[in-house]
Amino acid sequence: MGEADADAGTVIERTLRDAGLEWESPADGTYVVKLPGTRKLSTTCSLRVGRHSLSINAFVIRRPDENHETVHRWLLERNTRLYGMGYAIDQLGDIYLVGRLPLAAVTPEEVDRLLGTVLENADGSFNTLLEMGFASAIRKEYAWRTSRGESTRNLAAFARLTGESTD
Repeated sequence: MGEADADAGTVIERTLRDAGLEWESPADGTYVVKLPGTRKLSTTCSLRVGRHSLSINAFVIRRPDENHETVHRWLLERNTRLYGMGYAIDQLGDIYLVGRLPLAAVTPEEVDRLLGTVLENADGSFNTLLEMGFASAIRKEYAWRTSRGESTRNLAAFARLTGESTD
């Protein structure tokens, strides 16, 4: 590890500790952070200090079951408003947030801002992405639960899809 790498690592570790986040460092220059959510239970975010840059990668949601074009268009439109990152898909079609920052720009404020961007756009968009890409599965799950008298409380955010009263 070079001096800039070590400095970036020190900044990242201090920022994660100060924020009270759950994290681990499975290898030098690699950090795995668990960001708590409100719609999605948590978002796992990986930070890797490279030779010249810090890369950030966070899983958002698995490959949508349906409406791929609608989901991808929505992601591309959102990319124009994101700070320091963008939505991307992998070879399986799973959706991620990815970003890269020069090591010279790694400050506590920037790390915090990028983690905030991840949280806002992974957790904040989670229900929207589920509605667009998994509407049929949500309806089936709702029907299955109601037919058995099971709780549908965790499907309340999708009342528009299920027809359940929000009273």
